[in-house]
Amino acid sequence: MSIVNLSNMINHAKQHKYAIGAFGIANLQFLEGIMQAAENCRSPVVLNLIESHFEHYDFELLVQAITAAASRASIPVAVNFDHGKSIASAERAIRAGCNGVMVDTSALPLSDNIWQTRDIVKMAHACGVTVEGELGYVPGVEGESSKQHPGELAYTSAAEAVGFVERTGVDCLAISIGTVHGRMKGAPRLDYARLAKIREAVVVPLVVHGGSGLTDDQFRRLIANGISKINYYTALADVASSCIREKFSEDRKGDHSVLVSGVRDAVRKEAERCMQLWGCGGRAAEVLAQCKVWSNLERIVLHNIPASLSESEITSIMSEGKESLKTIPGVIKVRTGKVVKEDGRYRYCWLIRLASREALEAYKMHPAHQLFVSKILHSVADDRFILDFECLD
Repeated sequence: MSIVNLSNMINHAKQHKYAIGAFGIANLQFLEGIMQAAENCRSPVVLNLIESHFEHYDFELLVQAITAAASRASIPVAVNFDHGKSIASAERAIRAGCNGVMVDTSALPLSDNIWQTRDIVKMAHACGVTVEGELGYVPGVEGESSKQHPGELAYTSAAEAVGFVERTGVDCLAISIGTVHGRMKGAPRLDYARLAKIREAVVVPLVVHGGSGLTDDQFRRLIANGISKINYYTALADVASSCIREKFSEDRKGDHSVLVSGVRDAVRKEAERCMQLWGCGGRAAEVLAQCKVWSNLERIVLHNIPASLSESEITSIMSEGKESLKTIPGVIKVRTGKVVKEDGRYRYCWLIRLASREALEAYKMHPAHQLFVSKILHSVADDRFILDFECLD
């Protein structure tokens, strides 16, 4: 498994003055193209799952594909939930397998942005998950981005950035210095002096959203002035769309497989260009050596239930427990089982998969867990055996 701690990854980029690409994943062709680009460039990579895109695919299924791709990768990967709408959606993302979350509350008044981000940090850090905050506002100017990010641009100030980072505890900060979501209209004008002041004022890595449409020189200046992560989607969507249109113009009766046949390669080429330009190419080995590997934990609980209880009562207890434990942040999956051959000490088991070591500690202290154990499980299963282990795959 090559999924690594996202905060470690971005801090490595900050320390060594390059930027990691956080590429939006729209489908399997995007995933395969970006992963091949990262392998070819020997680059760390962040795979972004953007909540506004979830209407176009099954989020949980795509995350499974992403983690499967990461498990066979030789380069470091982080899986980030991007531009979420609520703490509940961030919990869902962590449960699905993301090890970084960003809930966008940047359009709110500063005080509301701070307290809502602080709540997300508290929840996510208890699961060992990296949190990106956003201060200032990056609007969308064209197409779907104008609907997803309405309103006017609001620049980030260095003074507010210091207070925001200190009061929320975010691991990295997305700032507004003149970029926009979606496609640029005219020549982009970036405030490098503002960026330099923010970089000097805050200690966490800085992120820029709306990377599509910038020139090579602008990317170099952004990185030289402290940007450590660049979100990038629209340009990938554009090269994919251009590829499909070109195939259609060549063969108007071509079937679906023909029309999309070049998308993977088009996305790969654009991602490779970015990785080489942003300085993350060739960094895979040192990032793997210096970053903590992201691994889930599994808790096994073996126990008996008195023979006096009926099968329906036992089923009810197990079902109630599953529904209660699944609500705890950081719990990925809860399964129950019954022994096949009843000649051993224990007859029933629980298999609880958790996001991380931190998630296990938070799980043990969570009211939903304590209530279930004290009021239900203790009353019917006084003889129990518990084993916690780290997953190796």
